[in-house]
Amino acid sequence: MRRARWIISPKLESPRPVIYHCVSRAVNREFVFGDLERERMRMFMRMYENFSGNRILSYCFMSNHFHILLEVTPMPEGGLSDAELVRRVRALGNEAQTLELSMELDEARKKIQTCEAGESLVTAIHARFTYRMHDLSQFMKSFTQRYTQWHNRTHHRTGRLWEDRFKSVIVEDGVASKTMAAYIDLNPVRAGIVKDPAQYRWSSYGEAVGGGAKGNGKKARAGLVRAIRAHKGVGADADLWAHDVSREYRKLLLAGAVEKLEARIGKSGEAEVKRTRKGMSAEQTQREKERLERKVEKIPFGRMLRCRVRYFTDGAVIGSRAFVNEAFANARERFSKARKNGARVMRGNGSGAKGVLWSARDLRVNT
Repeated sequence: MRRARWIISPKLESPRPVIYHCVSRAVNREFVFGDLERERMRMFMRMYENFSGNRILSYCFMSNHFHILLEVTPMPEGGLSDAELVRRVRALGNEAQTLELSMELDEARKKIQTCEAGESLVTAIHARFTYRMHDLSQFMKSFTQRYTQWHNRTHHRTGRLWEDRFKSVIVEDGVASKTMAAYIDLNPVRAGIVKDPAQYRWSSYGEAVGGGAKGNGKKARAGLVRAIRAHKGVGADADLWAHDVSREYRKLLLAGAVEKLEARIGKSGEAEVKRTRKGMSAEQTQREKERLERKVEKIPFGRMLRCRVRYFTDGAVIGSRAFVNEAFANARERFSKARKNGARVMRGNGSGAKGVLWSARDLRVNT
């Protein structure tokens, strides 16, 4: 039997958010997701975000895999009202199902008023839907299955689409969640698809800056604000993006950009050297470049984000030493008696975060 997934249950009384980095790859790692597929994948992701009550903090859809930074939120105290349940079910796009649910709830409420039935009747109706809400596995299962059905129908294929069950890593809010969001948004830069993450449409940063298919991007901005400022008690407020948050995040995204020299013929006909930085637009001023260079000193793992860091997909838990040790203590049964603590130093490509971020798993160096 495969090992049970490491899960932390969200609690209303706890101010600490429950965040996971989730990754899934296409079977045989084939490049099967084009523009249309990634656009539809984003649509289904938002659909199930609205239905489940969970929150997308960051995401990136590539040609053969995707990354999602997901906050699993607790069920509201007292559960959902009938109106809220209907609203969430409507998010799935089946108006006939929504109408049927609304009529069923109205009929049940009438029976309760006339003492023909008890509250358990309404509770049972709610339960048919709520078991899929505020849950990591149910969110990923619903989202990937819905997309698979569309993909197979569109491309006249059958069988499974995903290589294996999705990977998930528990991520602490604060430095860890901000770093993970940036790592996710930098996927197309690491793959050499774009130089600036803002140029990639199917990512949280690309949507936040460009607005996505509907020219909005409010959801993406709200998610990134939450990823960057959750440890300060800030919610998913898109209005805060235009202030310091967007600048702070872009500095992190560009912190590891590599400076290069490019020889060219100037307007006067003489040879000149153009100094640019990979990941930065040519229009940025020299003052801005110097300011970002100074910022690199404050973010010692900026360049690390430009490399593949396996800890971020296989580390089980990523965060401060205290956070990883606490997660270890709460899941002590997962480990042998010989293991004394949970926090492990990140090495190899993850060494840039040494002393700042820790992992619950030891991995091979340079992986």
